[in-house]
Amino acid sequence: MTTKLLLGDEALAQGALDAGLSGTYAYPGTPSTEITEYVQRRVRAEGLDVHCRWSTNEKVALEEAIGMSYAGKRAMVSMKHVGLNVAADPFVNAAIAGANGGLLINVADDPSMHSSQNEQDSRLYTDIALIPCVEPSNQQEAYAAPAYAFELSERMNIPVLIRLTTRLSHSRSVVKMGEKHGANKLAPPTDRRQYILLPANARQSYRDLIARQPQLLTESETSPFNRYEGGADKTRGIIASGIAYNYVQEAYNGACPYPLLKISQYPIPLASVRRLFAQCDEVILFEEGYPFIEGKLRGLLGDRESMIHGRLDGTVPRTGELNPEIVAQALGLPHMAGLPHSDILVARPPALCPGCPHTDTYRALNAVMDRFPQGRVFSDIGCYTLGALPPHEAIDTCVEMGASITMAKGASDAGLAPAVAVIGDSTFTHSGMTGLLDCVSEDAPVTIIIFDNLTVAMTGGQESKATNRLAAICRGLGVSKDHIKTIVPLPKNHGDNVAVIAKEVDYQGTSVIIAVRECVQTLRRHARKGGTK
Repeated sequence: MTTKLLLGDEALAQGALDAGLSGTYAYPGTPSTEITEYVQRRVRAEGLDVHCRWSTNEKVALEEAIGMSYAGKRAMVSMKHVGLNVAADPFVNAAIAGANGGLLINVADDPSMHSSQNEQDSRLYTDIALIPCVEPSNQQEAYAAPAYAFELSERMNIPVLIRLTTRLSHSRSVVKMGEKHGANKLAPPTDRRQYILLPANARQSYRDLIARQPQLLTESETSPFNRYEGGADKTRGIIASGIAYNYVQEAYNGACPYPLLKISQYPIPLASVRRLFAQCDEVILFEEGYPFIEGKLRGLLGDRESMIHGRLDGTVPRTGELNPEIVAQALGLPHMAGLPHSDILVARPPALCPGCPHTDTYRALNAVMDRFPQGRVFSDIGCYTLGALPPHEAIDTCVEMGASITMAKGASDAGLAPAVAVIGDSTFTHSGMTGLLDCVSEDAPVTIIIFDNLTVAMTGGQESKATNRLAAICRGLGVSKDHIKTIVPLPKNHGDNVAVIAKEVDYQGTSVIIAVRECVQTLRRHARKGGTK
């Protein structure tokens, strides 16, 4: 049997390819990016007939995947947890419309916010949409999950969410390969009303979705991803979901003395939960992310709530990702000694790369904004968010994708001036264009600086839908051609760039400045390959 050393993300991607994947869609976002990058590498290396391109944003990606599922093909979409917020509209409605070809929604959560704004737990969305969820506990299960979930999706006519977390996504393990399956044939749904969610149709489809919930619970009760392991000592029971199961096994060196319920498929397998509570004096829960299972059990068990321990009563920390040490401490086990800290290592805060074009843009912007102590710069999410840190300290906000332009407009509406927004090229096409349209419709006195480094730099240099299109997009949205300016952020152009920014900041209307220079990292890659972008 063939084996490969794979990241959790890569194992999921390989499993999907082997399960007959026809198309995968995504917007890059850590820790999910490597799913799509792996598929792209395999497509190029093996000449596979699989559609695999980056989408403009997560909503677009999911809708494209729904379209491929509509055609009868197996499709998946991948995103990080906050990307699911962007895709929430089609996500919830896809559950009502159903799936024709298997439809997988891969979401990688980021406990401890290693590269995110929050610790949002995507399992909550399964309650909203009423769809099943598979949460692999290791790389082998990540490989097996797509084949299982595709089959479940097609049999139950429903999308399936596969939840990963950072530690599983970005750690490697040896994975055994399974059988390969061919792609589905083109087969649009025979019921041509299935995807027409007019109220009369949607009401019936929603009733059908509700009617399938008992069967989805049965699927969880019998799932190969869920397992009840008996233990001789009934003074305690343990529930562990996803990767937390590995931490419990590590704490006991694979010989847990207590009954242990592994949950890696949802809805929560209630029969197994009842069995555990009937046998044990107390139950400790370990789950990566929110106290999702714990909160449900506390509500269901009423007067037995006191026997439940986890994040909500402080037995397990309420925030941050789990690790073996945290699990061992909660179980009352001896401290798990790690490597000693080195005295020669010094903490290094994140910083823009040497030679980054954003550095020169911020130098010019700061020179202008120094004239306006009352002015504010509203930023967005990308490498340029590091402009909040020394030595630049150039920005005042970073809330979520696309918020820079809209927050600047709102502040301008309140009378704050000057209001400047900075946004990256890919973030602009992801969710900044609609905010610019609002500015244009009122000719709001907002200056928007688009950092165009010709790539999606923060997640590794994926293609940007904005490359060579930004000026045309802004003109199409209605920005006056006289107030769409392009600058090249280089030290030798500093004086000219300051003059351009100053003139547009003084302008009492909507203006756009596009700062164009390639990311130094992708420039090096292209130079090694013998050319530039």
